[in-house]
Amino acid sequence: MEQLQHLLDEIIDENLKNITISGPRHADGVSKIKIRPVVLKGQVKFQSTRYVGAQVLHANDDAKALAEKILEWMAKDFRQLQARTGTMDVTVLVSKKGKVTIKKSASKMSDSSQESAAPVDPFALVASHNREKRYILKEGCPVDFLVDLGVMTRDGTVVRSRYDKFRQINRFLEFIEDILPALDKGRTVHIIDFGCGKSYLTFAMYYYLKVLNGYDIEITGLDLKKDVIRRCNTLAQRYGYDRLRFLHGDIASYEGCESVDMVVTLHACDTATDEALYKAVLWNAKVILSVPCCQHELNRQISCDALAPVLQYGLLKERMAALVTDGMRAQLLKSAGYKTQVLEFIDMEHTPKNILIRGIKEPKAAPFALSPQYISCKELLHVTPRLETLLLDHFGLKGYGEEG
Repeated sequence: MEQLQHLLDEIIDENLKNITISGPRHADGVSKIKIRPVVLKGQVKFQSTRYVGAQVLHANDDAKALAEKILEWMAKDFRQLQARTGTMDVTVLVSKKGKVTIKKSASKMSDSSQESAAPVDPFALVASHNREKRYILKEGCPVDFLVDLGVMTRDGTVVRSRYDKFRQINRFLEFIEDILPALDKGRTVHIIDFGCGKSYLTFAMYYYLKVLNGYDIEITGLDLKKDVIRRCNTLAQRYGYDRLRFLHGDIASYEGCESVDMVVTLHACDTATDEALYKAVLWNAKVILSVPCCQHELNRQISCDALAPVLQYGLLKERMAALVTDGMRAQLLKSAGYKTQVLEFIDMEHTPKNILIRGIKEPKAAPFALSPQYISCKELLHVTPRLETLLLDHFGLKGYGEEG
């Protein structure tokens, strides 16, 4: 295997495009391994994807650790390796007796294009191996839950009719990436996903935090649909996601924990979003990610003489009430000690409900109080959001800020 060791030392660097290991010696083990470079936390790593029956397992290693793994795989488990770099294609064959044969050929890039190519930054080179759009989960790199949920085929191709879901999942993971500094990697991080549904994003969150970034996490998904909960638990067990569980239950009545680090609520209808945000404040959650849906409450309340010419149109009134609801929710979270942002989110169902409210707990927050601007807004529009009522009751301020 000394020949192979020298080869791996030569090709495992930023110029590597991919490696495929195939020809398994055992019928009941790993059937194939694919390897590609990725950038994680500003460093080039090498992601290996192992296929074991219906399971797809991932690992990220530096060059030395990967070379050691490949030597062991080729010595014990596989007969063939194919690699492509920026300059050459390589085929490695290992006989039953352990004889190693290595064949090299120039890559398909023409000599003239090689000569004219300018030096490339290694991180830009790794990025160029991926799609032009930067995705955290890459097309061509199969992920077990995306395959089972019908977003990807087994070779990592994104199903055309599911591409919007693929984009949405990656967009959501970008929000998760942004809040990583708020999560403590030195202890278990507890996360609740209220109204998890089919859990595309719950599985993605677990995969990104636990598998790709090594966080010690526990995630609980909560939903009212028992059949969905059963299926999600089955999938979690299949993937070996032992710190991910799904429970049947209602957001308002959930009492399953005393503290939570991050609360996620995606498309919880109407005041269910308020209940989830309220729970997050009670738990003093460090991070809140909420994509609201179906904001009916303020649509029934909103009234303003100055805006009567606009509010007489039902469609405009509905949209305005939805925007006001989310704006007031963000302000209430700010009053509860959160740095809040209202961001655009790509919705998988092509509806206007594509706003995400993100809250990050401030280290030193003032006592809860409604701001004068918030009170002026609620008095102008004659509205009282459910979240306001819940928070005022909790902080013993019932009636505070109400119109005289």
